[in-house]
Amino acid sequence: MSRTVAELVHERWGDHRPGLWCEDQVLTHHEVAAGAAARAALLADLLPRGAEPHVGVLLDNTPEFPLWLSAAALAGAAVAGINPTRRGPELARDILHTECGVLVTERAHLPLLDGLQLPGVRVLVTDTEAYGALLAPYEGARPDPARVRPDTRMLLYFTSGSTGAPKAAICTQGRLAAAGQSLVDHFGVRRDDVHYVCMPLFHGNAVIADWAPAVAAGAGVALRRRFSASRFLSDVRAYGATYFTYVGRAVQYILATDEHPDDRDNPLRTGFGTEAGAVDAARFAERFGVRLVEGYGSSEGGASVQRVPGTPPGAIGRASPGDDLAVVDPATRDECPAAEFDADGRLVNGAEAIGELVNRGRTPFEGYWRNEEAYGQRVRDGWYWTGDLFYRDAEGFLYFAGRTDDRLRVDSENLAPAMIENILARHEPVAAVAVYGVPDPVAGDQVMATLALRDGPDGAPFDPLAFDAFLLAQADLGTKMAPRFVRVTPRMPVTATNKVHRVGLRREGYRCEDPVWWRPQGEPSYRRLTRSDIEELATQYEKHGRTELLDR
Repeated sequence: MSRTVAELVHERWGDHRPGLWCEDQVLTHHEVAAGAAARAALLADLLPRGAEPHVGVLLDNTPEFPLWLSAAALAGAAVAGINPTRRGPELARDILHTECGVLVTERAHLPLLDGLQLPGVRVLVTDTEAYGALLAPYEGARPDPARVRPDTRMLLYFTSGSTGAPKAAICTQGRLAAAGQSLVDHFGVRRDDVHYVCMPLFHGNAVIADWAPAVAAGAGVALRRRFSASRFLSDVRAYGATYFTYVGRAVQYILATDEHPDDRDNPLRTGFGTEAGAVDAARFAERFGVRLVEGYGSSEGGASVQRVPGTPPGAIGRASPGDDLAVVDPATRDECPAAEFDADGRLVNGAEAIGELVNRGRTPFEGYWRNEEAYGQRVRDGWYWTGDLFYRDAEGFLYFAGRTDDRLRVDSENLAPAMIENILARHEPVAAVAVYGVPDPVAGDQVMATLALRDGPDGAPFDPLAFDAFLLAQADLGTKMAPRFVRVTPRMPVTATNKVHRVGLRREGYRCEDPVWWRPQGEPSYRRLTRSDIEELATQYEKHGRTELLDR
């Protein structure tokens, strides 16, 4: 971590190759560096004296976002990416919690700020004449990267906030520069590459895994204001993109677009991300001729898993060099036994093998901004606890099993939602799938799946008999893995970062507006869940004193 992002930005000074594309706008690397220097000088004058050097950025993926990332790096300031899907007091809380003296936004997002109390926050609106006039006197400013240290804060990026208010994880310039260089080395990023940034830049994935390696290598960056599956391939071709990152269900949405004979005619070499799943990764490679590399890294940077040659199907990979990763039982802190599989590849000892992934060694996690309680939950007794469920085979390969909040316990057996999702994703009509637990009327959980079909429920209605037949044909689907409830939705509900909104799905359960099929105990096939079924289930929950679990 000896280098800084400020140094990497400054190295592009005088580089007149095209370096930043967005729609019809093209900037050279030098124009990006010079624009960043001007904004850094402006920021230095705008930030209140003695205040934390933090700037909030409430923007779509426009050129102003990477310009302000680069400006913050040169100014020794930190960017807090503000999520535009947040509203009202929650949005104000994010801005004030990160102590942003300046908030950079655009006219499209101004209605989000109406009525918010943001004392001491100077708001800059980028697509206005006033902004251009304010910036003009600083054009020609020259940066001095030497005054910025590797331990200078660079990012305050929010985690999902699925279990409370989002936490702002800290990332320093040294760690971000090192992360970018690591991906450059891993993927062989070159100066003539173009990184397509279609995931939102307010999220750590797009900055750390897409923008940072481009800056480290001197590669170009092409922006999509907001992710669009239908524009993905045309953008890639127009910009000559060679690399992109994805999270959540982005890959499934791309695969759901109409196929064309020339889909493989594109410049992409690699896609890097999480949660695509082995089935869709194979489909993507077959259709577009592009290898997807599934990785794992906790949002805070405390643990990572790298795919290596020989990684078995379904596994993520092995621990990154220098990490002492273990799968442990959170209650006892004992390491879980190695996973055992039957001849069909089914995990047969999930109750013992599934545990939480921890890093027992040195961790690059740099803490949360003003949140010692959350830090104490993440780092306990010198270990970094990821909050993610895994199991490990006898060869040391790690398999993702879901979030700790997603843990399923059916008939006293622990099940991995991610494993079930990978199996259900093989069903041809399915574009996206999410598996989670709903409370059993007596004890533990029942498996529920939400399916988004490729042509939508009207064009390709859910066929319960075909789904039954599919499940029976899956040799690695354990008897307790088959969903008791199946919700069919026209589009999978996702967060702003394209991750499945599991909290909402669990909260609604089978009492939702979408059609739900279920297989009652002892019945051979799925049938439509009716109002009388729901009333009978409610009676069973009340009988066993578990009614309150339905609203958890």
